[in-house]
Amino acid sequence: MSTMTASAAAAPVSLRQDAGVIGLVGLAHMISHFSQLLLAPLFPWLKDAFHASYIELGFLMTIFFVVSCAVQTTSGFLVDRYGPRPILFGGLALIGAAAFGFASSPNYWTMAFFAVIAGMGNGVFHPVDYTLINRKVSPPRLGHAYSFHGITGSLGWALAPAVVVPIAIAYSWQAALMTAGTMSFAVLAVLWLNRSRLELPAAPPKPPGAVQEEGNFDFLRIPAVWMCFGFFFFYAVVLSVVQAFAPEAAKQLHGVPTALAAACLTVYMICSAGGMVLGGFLASNPERCERVVGLGFGAAAAIALLVGLAPVPALAVPALFGAMGFASGIAGPSRDLLVKKSTPENATGRVYGVVYSGLDIGQAIAPLFFGALMDHHQYRGVWLGLVVMQAVLITSALNVRKVRRTALAAA
Repeated sequence: MSTMTASAAAAPVSLRQDAGVIGLVGLAHMISHFSQLLLAPLFPWLKDAFHASYIELGFLMTIFFVVSCAVQTTSGFLVDRYGPRPILFGGLALIGAAAFGFASSPNYWTMAFFAVIAGMGNGVFHPVDYTLINRKVSPPRLGHAYSFHGITGSLGWALAPAVVVPIAIAYSWQAALMTAGTMSFAVLAVLWLNRSRLELPAAPPKPPGAVQEEGNFDFLRIPAVWMCFGFFFFYAVVLSVVQAFAPEAAKQLHGVPTALAAACLTVYMICSAGGMVLGGFLASNPERCERVVGLGFGAAAAIALLVGLAPVPALAVPALFGAMGFASGIAGPSRDLLVKKSTPENATGRVYGVVYSGLDIGQAIAPLFFGALMDHHQYRGVWLGLVVMQAVLITSALNVRKVRRTALAAA
């Protein structure tokens, strides 16, 4: 750490250089999130085209996230060995190829095959992105880098239905998917033209008598890594509930008109992006990241409890979604800083690959439990379950700090 600090002081990184890396990584991250919501808005068209049930179409998303989870863990090792740049280019190429494959699929099982390809492409982004951010962006700007990274992810989620649905209505679902594939390859071209910005410097040679480097799997013995994994698992559950079930549950509880209920998720995502801007400034001090996470998700949990238990006016529900999204967004950059503080040197890709696989696992499991609550009309139970998961997030963040401090004291 002292060597890094000294080198940073000797050769400060320019704002332009940091902004270039942050912008390119964010652009790639947007395509990753775009691909996650590529098929779901087209389900009405795909249902008719392949005579498939919604359960079968939903299984395409299960395939996507299960494959993404497996690849995310594996790709972390590849990133640490071969560098993030070739892995990033490969991921974008796979996502673009999968989109064109979806568009040309003659049957359901071909779609399932390309869901595997898309999941493989999506699985590389977090190990790649955070390796580039943590090793290329100067420490004073890391909070803003995490903030922008989160914002581009939210924009990717918002952009997917906004792009594919109008094109499907005007032309066809095939045209919508080919447009998505073209976007992926266009971003790949931009990154290729700016590939020098994404190159990592060679690792300095080890001095004589240096301690032998730890094995590839030694980081798995660090308790804080697994605490971070658990944190991101529960974070994914919260996100999945908000995206898939909370608007409909609020509609049933408070008589929210259909148009307003449909706008709740958009309001949440937009306000979450705004919260991430503020969160980027708060994350400039690494010592307070656990407190920021606790306060952000604590405020979000209080709002969710209000929606779940209080007689909220229907017109106020979208505003409460916005407030909940803003509070959660504030915690976003500090959430990423939690992982960085628990990551050994030269193991960034592996640690982020394992930790962020919790996101995919959470998104794969959450719909099973909360979908059952919706099927049994337990709408208040959905919101109270959301409160519980947000409370677990706060506890997880504090436990990460406790475990890390215990490890430092023991060392």
